[in-house]
Amino acid sequence: MTTAIVKPRWSPISIGLMVLGFIIWWPLGLAVLAYILWGECFGGSAERAEDWVNRQRSWARDRRYKARYRHRHGATGNRAFDEYREAELQRLDEERRRLEGEREEFADFLHNLQMARDREEFDRFMAERESRRGDTDRRDKKHRDDED
Repeated sequence: MTTAIVKPRWSPISIGLMVLGFIIWWPLGLAVLAYILWGECFGGSAERAEDWVNRQRSWARDRRYKARYRHRHGATGNRAFDEYREAELQRLDEERRRLEGEREEFADFLHNLQMARDREEFDRFMAERESRRGDTDRRDKKHRDDED
C-alpha cells in the first residue's frame, strides 16, 4: 500500500502540479512529468519498482549472453560453410600473429636505433666535455706558469 499524497498517475492533481511546475520553473515541470511517467511504469510502490529493475537487468543479461553465444558459436547449419569459415578464421589468426611479430621486430629496431642515437649524443657530449676540460687545464697551467 502506498501512502503518497500525489500518486504517480494521470490525475487532475498531478496534471495541475505539472502545469504549475512548468509555469514556475520548467525543470520542475519536467520532474513532475518524469514522476508521472516513471511512477506509472513502476506501479507506484517500491516492490513494483524493484521488480521492474530486476526484469530490466535480466533482460539485459539475457541479451548479452545471447550475443556472446552467437559470436562464439555462430554455426549456420551448413557444414561446408562452417568449415570454410573456421579455416579462414585460422588463416586470419595466423596472419595476425605474423603481423604482431613484425611489429615487435620493428619496435626492437626502433629501440636499438634510439639507443644508438643516444649513445652517439652521449659520446659527443663526453668528447666536448673532455676538450673543454683540456682547454681549461691548459689555461690553468699557463696561468700558473705566468704567475711564476
